[in-house]
Amino acid sequence: MKRIEFTRRVPYRPDQMFALVADLEAYPNFLPNCTEMAVHTTPGGVKQARMAIAFGPIAQAYTSEVRLDDAAGTISASAADGPFRRLESRWRFTPEGEGTRVDFEVEYEFANRLISAVAEPAFAAKQEAIVEAFLSEAKRRYRGGG
Repeated sequence: MKRIEFTRRVPYRPDQMFALVADLEAYPNFLPNCTEMAVHTTPGGVKQARMAIAFGPIAQAYTSEVRLDDAAGTISASAADGPFRRLESRWRFTPEGEGTRVDFEVEYEFANRLISAVAEPAFAAKQEAIVEAFLSEAKRRYRGGG
């Protein structure tokens, strides 16, 4: 199992960053390679998100269970299908000074060795691009500060 971690400090409030990452339906508007997102909420309050992604001529969709914990300032997702044997991600938003410390971690394992050999070398770079896309969207939405 591979693990990738990112930490960024931003001038936005934790609730703003939480709201941005929790806005699953908006992902196709700013996330690289995300072409579609369908979300519904289970009676237990868990969000089921089906995201379609495209890399050139290759398209793939997968479903994740997304848990929002506003009180803890965390958002976690676990893939239920798709090209991964395991894909778990977690965002944590912690107040820090006038802004927020944003921690993002991903644990993953591809289900197929061939897919792993092809996709794994670029996977970490894609995760960093995703983090940067969220930060760019925060800047656009919140115009400079909290």
